[in-house]
Amino acid sequence: MTEKKSRKYIWLMVPAILSFLLLAAHFSRQDMNILAVVSLLLPFLLLVRTKWATFILQLSLFAGSAEWVRSTLAYIRIRISLEEDWLRLAIILFSVALITFISAMLLSSKAVRDRNRNN
Repeated sequence: MTEKKSRKYIWLMVPAILSFLLLAAHFSRQDMNILAVVSLLLPFLLLVRTKWATFILQLSLFAGSAEWVRSTLAYIRIRISLEEDWLRLAIILFSVALITFISAMLLSSKAVRDRNRNN
């Protein structure tokens, strides 16, 4: 793999790593410590150059995106029941869900497929 492709691959991994860190913080705050630890460990699969590792990472990020949507809807219901503003919360958390989803999609990029094909 050339240096340019290596750099591109690394930049494609940054959103996935950040998404997993945010998921770990979310799970930790919800006292779901096992999921928090798993979220912290999953990015190490980026070091494994196989299709199954990429598939597990994508599946985890898609599930993480769904978790953000589920949590956002629950928080909105709470805010509405308390008659508090909920729009800003919705915008922020739906944005996090979208970024997590995009992170999973980036793992389907040509740079990632090429890296997995070479090993």
